[in-house]
Amino acid sequence: MAEMKTAAYVCQGCGLGERLSTQQLAQVAQKEGKMALVREHPFLCSAAGVQAIRDDIEKDGVTHIAIAACSRRAKTEAFHFPAVAMSRANLREGVIWSQPDTEAARETTQEMADDYVRMACAEVKKMKAPAGNPEAARNTRLLVVGGGISGMTAALEASKAGYPVTLVEKTAALGGWAAKLWKRTPAREPFQAPAETGVAAMIEAVRADPNIEVRLSSTIARTSGAPGRFSVAIATESGGAATEDFGAIVQASGFSLYDASKLPELGFGKSPNVVDQAGLERLAREAAAGNAPIRRPSDDGEVKTVVFVQCAGQRDATGEHLPYCSGHCCATSIKQAMYFKDANPAVDTVVLYTDLRVPGNGEDFYRSGQSKGVVFTKGAVSAVEPAGNACSVRFRDLILDEDATIENADLVVLATGQVPNSGVDIEKVAQNEPGEWQPDANSVLNLVYRQGKDLPLLRHGFSDSHFICFPYETRRTGIYAAGPVRRPMDIAQAVEDATGAALKAIQAAENAALGRAAHPRSGDLSFPIVRLDGCTQCKRCTVECPFGAIDEDEKRYPVFNESRCRRCGTCMGACPVRVISFENYSVDTVGAQLKAVDVPDEFSEKPRILVLACENDAYPALDMAGMARRTYSAFVRIIPVRCLGSVNTIWVSDALNSGYDGVMLMGCKHGDDYQCHFVKGSELANYRMSKIDDTLKQMALETERVATYEVAITDIERAPRLIDEYAAKIAEIGMSPLKGFA
Repeated sequence: MAEMKTAAYVCQGCGLGERLSTQQLAQVAQKEGKMALVREHPFLCSAAGVQAIRDDIEKDGVTHIAIAACSRRAKTEAFHFPAVAMSRANLREGVIWSQPDTEAARETTQEMADDYVRMACAEVKKMKAPAGNPEAARNTRLLVVGGGISGMTAALEASKAGYPVTLVEKTAALGGWAAKLWKRTPAREPFQAPAETGVAAMIEAVRADPNIEVRLSSTIARTSGAPGRFSVAIATESGGAATEDFGAIVQASGFSLYDASKLPELGFGKSPNVVDQAGLERLAREAAAGNAPIRRPSDDGEVKTVVFVQCAGQRDATGEHLPYCSGHCCATSIKQAMYFKDANPAVDTVVLYTDLRVPGNGEDFYRSGQSKGVVFTKGAVSAVEPAGNACSVRFRDLILDEDATIENADLVVLATGQVPNSGVDIEKVAQNEPGEWQPDANSVLNLVYRQGKDLPLLRHGFSDSHFICFPYETRRTGIYAAGPVRRPMDIAQAVEDATGAALKAIQAAENAALGRAAHPRSGDLSFPIVRLDGCTQCKRCTVECPFGAIDEDEKRYPVFNESRCRRCGTCMGACPVRVISFENYSVDTVGAQLKAVDVPDEFSEKPRILVLACENDAYPALDMAGMARRTYSAFVRIIPVRCLGSVNTIWVSDALNSGYDGVMLMGCKHGDDYQCHFVKGSELANYRMSKIDDTLKQMALETERVATYEVAITDIERAPRLIDEYAAKIAEIGMSPLKGFA
């Protein structure tokens, strides 16, 4: 290993030279930071500035560099030196742009800058340049599970990009639910009439594609491994199984219809003339095959009146049925009403709805239905009562606010909604204990993961994915959800969803081949390193990892699957004995920064507040606040962290013992509609910090000295305000009594 040689570079551009004494900053880096080489430069990000750094690396053997300039989120292409360890001191957005340009503020502004230079010098000395995942695997073949519209789209789009695909479908035919439709809702202007499904052409394209191998009547019996090296056993109906390797997986296992037999009050099961939307599609296909109109199922009689009941067993507030809207049902009912109107305008078609929703086509399709004579009535249906070959539909007219009845309905169609085919729920099924894995007939993927056999699910059974930032990406790295298994959607949305999932799967496989992390730290070459001789086998890292990246060996020690790891550091924050780290991010890199800050004594009236800010939301929000010249307290020192889940409580206790007056944690929103890029990190940090009150009391400190906040990337005004309010609270409480002991 080459001997460490350090260098610090201080930029004078972007107003830094006018607002700060860069000469003093250079002296801080040299004398206090003990950097071997220190340079100032008029514009460090210029070609000349970047070349100066390169020359020092190539000619003088510099291995560790600290750049004191703009935010680490800026000029990333210019300051790209992968062969060395690098830290960044944020002097532009974090200091001169966040502080008032006044003579009175000059002293505290310079103190901020001095501290950030100290912190960058201290951090880089605890870092190593990541070498990359030693277990990089180069398999880029994709596995697509599910042969419906979503699965076929994912396979075709991946093939177009030049990647081979194996498509597994559990039934004997491709097409899924879409193959059972007579027609589909239109996906493009003028949105006036039902359209051909296009399923037959898509099936033909899949079968004709030499890049796509189709396995029908097959299921997944076992999935192990990680991105770039998934090992999958594909079982057939005959009982045989073949194991193959894949780079990434797209789960497009689709949906099932909500069981209409749970709706006896709406007449289902009591009369053959009450059908769900899929039942009407079957009638329409049979009628079209015989070139005849749709007939009444009970006696093959003529259909004169059809009633469509929306939200049948959906959007239910009682908890008995589906609580959500399935998205496509209103447009599907309009389409099906047109089946009748296009064949015979004299047929009465009534759509009973509480809210009419037709995403994707504005109101055009709805207006087209109106023009054809489809009647839309805002009403809540209470009962469907069969009477011979007809039905009475009782409902509350929500416009007139009175009870009403439609008599002699020949056909009643219930919009029952989508239930995802997600497999087993890890919250309800015991986790896989080491050596105890068994396949599950109800599972889709049969994962050999310590954390369960299938993808983690959201509250209503859909595969968990970050709906804002990473909509296709599940909590199992390299495995992507597409189509209605991820959220309710129609065909057009499923096609778009599957295309995105295929592209993300390709990205994951390629990153794995290069030994790099997947989203959201895509390209990161670091990976977790564990010192097993200090491990207490507490299993906190295994249990708390949001992505199932950690298994256990036969001795119950953690086994890290680097390709599954998202580099969030949640395991590092969870470890009570601090034996987990990354080459460029560790307990020591952050600990060194907070200890490098010059903490004034209790008589200075200059408190010090440590801010641990999520690099995905809170830190960008503060950067943008600086760009907008929104000022905040000069007494904070901000350290970006990969995720609040990576925050080890030792940082908080070390900061307080060092004389800091307060600690702020700024992370993403958590809960059911979380915004945390690492899913559970912010929630775990909030839970850990909720238990720190006892520690504070033992230290004779007020509990207000540690505070956790949810901060979104859009909180450009709120984040600085939170800092100022917290600084005011610290001023009210008073300086830390531990300053004299630091």
